[in-house]
Parts: sequence; structure tokens; C-alpha cells
Amino acid sequence: MAELIAALDVQTRKEAEDKIAAIGDAVGFYKIGMELFTAEGPDVVRAVKGLGKKVFLDLKFHDIPRTVERAVRSAGKLGVDLLTIHASGGRAMIRAAAGAAAEFGASAPRILAVTVLTSLDESDLRDIGVAMRTPADQVRAAAFLAVASGADGLVCSPREVGALSAALRSGTLFVTPGVRPAGAAVGDQKRVATPADAVRDGATHLVVGRPILAAPDPRAAARAVLAEMG
Repeated sequence: MAELIAALDVQTRKEAEDKIAAIGDAVGFYKIGMELFTAEGPDVVRAVKGLGKKVFLDLKFHDIPRTVERAVRSAGKLGVDLLTIHASGGRAMIRAAAGAAAEFGASAPRILAVTVLTSLDESDLRDIGVAMRTPADQVRAAAFLAVASGADGLVCSPREVGALSAALRSGTLFVTPGVRPAGAAVGDQKRVATPADAVRDGATHLVVGRPILAAPDPRAAARAVLAEMG
């Protein structure tokens, strides 16, 4: 059964704790991204873990291998369950991240490689110099590189997860943002799918933010997403 991750796309620890309280037992896994982490730092990770929740730390590390290795080690000490790096950092960087995570044994954070941001389409890729590949082709190339280099899984659009889950080894994690419940607004995501689509195609984790956090009843909204996933 795929897991639902609620994205804590808020600005303060207080807002995060209030949202978690409003969602209650409907969700046990939360994403902390750059906005919240930059505002509150490691203490917000400790706070969410202290509430008995799992944490997906989505900071998309992308630097020289030694720096990423140290950052992953710091994240592991915080007890995060999933964390992201950019596949475009290259083979050595990915291996360094995987090696640092492995130091934590059974409690090691799982390393997810970001392939192509879901806000990018083909014209965006051309702008940054990827002229010979479609988004799907670029995702595939980055995905194979990342998994071969030691990443546990991928962050990729639900539009690509079907082909990747069929092509990559069993046990690979597929974490899909760009998921919108049926009838929800697309927002700034250009490559989206419904929860049912994503799970059917092989997603292991679905990341949903605004449709849950901005709902009048976040707990009911989360349960509705879970029902669609089922």
C-alpha cells in the first residue's frame, strides 16, 4: 500500500504543529521543505519526529560530494526517514550520499534522487540546455544513473512513474509530487495525476500539500485522498 505524505508548506513551526493537529491520525508522514526548514531549522524536524511522525526532508542537496555526505550525515542524526538529493549532482555525489546514509544502519534515511522538477516542461529544459531530451527522457536517464549509484528511490512526476517502476529494480521507491485529487486545482505543477493514477502506475509515496493543508477540514481531505489511493 502506498503511503501518503502531507507537505508542510508553511512558514513556522507553530503553523506546522497546528496543521498536524488538524490532520490528526489520518497522516503519519510529513514533508518538510526548504521554506519551513530555512525559517525554523533542525528544531522543526525534531518537533515533528517528537509527535511520532515520519519526516521526508526535501532540501534537494546538490553540491560537491563531501559537502553532501556531511549534510546527509546531519540529516540522519535528526532521524529523518526520507531525504532528497539532485540526480544532476552526478555519480560521485550520489554515492557519497548513499554511503553517509548507510552509516545509520536500520534507521538510515532513504535517499531519493530528484530527476526533473514537476514544474518544468520541455521548453524549460531547453532553456537550461537539455535540448535533445523530452522531460520523460531526461527523467529516465537521471533515474537510471541515480539508482545505479546507490539511491534508494526517485522523486518524479506521476506521469513517468509507470515506465520507471517497470524498468527499475524491485524495491525502488517512487515518491510523486504533482498529485492532485480529482477536481482539484493544478496550481504551478505542469505534470500532474490523481492519487488513483499514481498508485496504479507504481508510486510508493504520494506527496500532497495544498489540497489537504488548505482544506476547511484537513483531516477529512487527507482521508479523501487515502480513499482515492485505495
